[in-house]
Amino acid sequence: MESSKHKFRMVLLGSLILGATCLWAEPAASKSSRGDRMLADYFRAETAKLRDSCLADVTTLGDWRQKREVYRRQLLEMLGLDPLPPDTDLKAVVTGKTDHDEFTVENIHYQSRPGLYVTANLYIPRELDKPAPAILYVCGHGPVKKDNISYGNKVRYQHHAAWFARHGYVCLVIDSLQLGEIEGIHHGTYRYKMWWWNSRGYTPSAVEAWNCIRALDYLQTRSEVDGERIGVTGRSGGGIYSWWIAALDDRIKAAVPVAGITDLQNHVVNGCVEGHCDCMYFVNTYRWDYPLLAALVAPRPLLISNSDKDNIFPLDGVVRLHQKVRQIYKLYDAEKNLGLQITEGPHKDTQELRIHAFVWFNRFLKDDNSLINKTAVPFFEAEQLKVFNKLPDDQINTRIQESFVQMAQPPAVPQSGDEWARQKRRWLRALRNKSFRGWPSQADAGPLEVQQVSSVATDGIRLSAFDFTSQPHVRLRLYLVHRADCAQAEKVVLNVLDEDGWGQWLAAMRVKFADQLGGTSLPDPNESAFERHERIVKDSEIVLAYVAPRGIGPTPWDSDERKRTHVRRRFMLVGQTLDGMRVWDVRRAIQTLRSIDSLTDAPLELDGRGQMAGIALYASLFEPDIARLNLRHLPRSHRERPILLNVMRYLDMPQAVTMAAERSRVRIYQTDEPAWEFPKAVVERLGWPKKQFQVVIGQSTN
Repeated sequence: MESSKHKFRMVLLGSLILGATCLWAEPAASKSSRGDRMLADYFRAETAKLRDSCLADVTTLGDWRQKREVYRRQLLEMLGLDPLPPDTDLKAVVTGKTDHDEFTVENIHYQSRPGLYVTANLYIPRELDKPAPAILYVCGHGPVKKDNISYGNKVRYQHHAAWFARHGYVCLVIDSLQLGEIEGIHHGTYRYKMWWWNSRGYTPSAVEAWNCIRALDYLQTRSEVDGERIGVTGRSGGGIYSWWIAALDDRIKAAVPVAGITDLQNHVVNGCVEGHCDCMYFVNTYRWDYPLLAALVAPRPLLISNSDKDNIFPLDGVVRLHQKVRQIYKLYDAEKNLGLQITEGPHKDTQELRIHAFVWFNRFLKDDNSLINKTAVPFFEAEQLKVFNKLPDDQINTRIQESFVQMAQPPAVPQSGDEWARQKRRWLRALRNKSFRGWPSQADAGPLEVQQVSSVATDGIRLSAFDFTSQPHVRLRLYLVHRADCAQAEKVVLNVLDEDGWGQWLAAMRVKFADQLGGTSLPDPNESAFERHERIVKDSEIVLAYVAPRGIGPTPWDSDERKRTHVRRRFMLVGQTLDGMRVWDVRRAIQTLRSIDSLTDAPLELDGRGQMAGIALYASLFEPDIARLNLRHLPRSHRERPILLNVMRYLDMPQAVTMAAERSRVRIYQTDEPAWEFPKAVVERLGWPKKQFQVVIGQSTN
């Protein structure tokens, strides 16, 4: 709560009447631009914060060594790999072989976990007399399909593997989850609106990283491979998978990620996120910038490789990243192990990029600095490299997003108050550290800076508007509707509005306050809706408050659905979700209400519908003295909404409802039969008053 010196002092009776001042009179195009400007400034500031903190606390090698394993554990967690899945039997099978004068290619598959198949080609030099160095080649997005049959990315990138095999390396080329022979999904949030991936803490990069770890396991089973001399490379998608495995697994002794990484400024501020699918990103729980990922490779040989006109991995971000990583290599006195290769060209698999990678591996895996005198060329038709004649019936590749990251199991009903208290503390700790870590501290959020911008009375009803700061660059508006001569509120009901709710509220207020609302884009007036508001406040001391969190109402951004998709993806990149930050907005709206003298001591209720019911619910868990929650059509699970980072790894909606019911009276209004067994059982078992939690069927659900 704001300290008393920051409170906005206002007495409802005798409020300043601002007459014709418009509450929000800008035309639709201007409103959109205001929201877009706010959003751009916000992401610029959040990205700068993460950039400036990245590796800032590492000044000595001792600092780094102390933190390195912590960071690696965080990376595993952000990839859904903590705890690591068990090392189950790979069940590797060679399904065919193709001979070349200089090497043999085996078509193989292995299971990185039961039913999760990885299709691959293993290139083995002929006449090896001792174990050879090996390269794990991870493919980018290069589909090869004929007659609707996928032959995998490995066909597109065969020329790399052939070169390595012709020069004394064993090379394993593995397909990615998407665009492999079994076609899984990388585009959950990018294309298919599977926002629950964020709630579950799932990213397909986790599958790619795990498949790479198991690829190393497989390589070390092969007698042809020197397990102490394994390198990794790949471009584009394969570039980022090279980063995952090199950062996570010290069995990688040299790495050349090609066109696979840049910093958050490029992704978030400059918009490169719009060119990348979900496999490029971890779930950024710990709010990293990408130099920290790259630093985990140190002090092993690392060549950062990129072209100068790559529009999805821009040069400026690659150079900034290299400069930060260079500081870690300096601490190890290992600058000779770090290289930056920039060639001319677009985002393309060019010969110039390949040659530098070949030189790098020759130097660090073979101690060979001889001239590169053979080009990388393909030798085989797609059919020769195909692994499966028939796809396996037990494959889980196409639905791995449903099981790869373990979801919290429904909890047992606590048998005592102490048991409940311990469980509640665990859930709240998880929410603060894993779901809402991206919230600002109260100090960073700054003062509310509450400003009354209008107050107009008509026919005994007053409409007032206040602006407040949710956090830097996010300025929101709070509206109050009450009887014109109300001196002291009996209670305050804060209504949290979604887009539909905002439109309905405007339609109601336009009946009496059209001149104050202004603008031709207002919806048609709705007299019956206004009368409902009027009946509530005209003969009572009730104050109705309304807030539209960021991106809704007065602060909308681009209405294009594709642009909105990438706005939401940007939030995840900075360790947040849009819904999670809207919970914060509601918290700040509550604090704003508490800062108004006439409302400070009034009982406060929260009211929300659908997604906003969930947002109001979570806001109530972190603000004191919420008397009641009116939750209309509350989603049963975060599989629907609201989308909160990682939340389903720890709890789901019934558990949040139960925590709220201990502190506030909770009313859930819905049209069908109740399914809230957990909160009901806890209320009964722990002897809480029955009025703490009630489900109302078919009444007041709108």
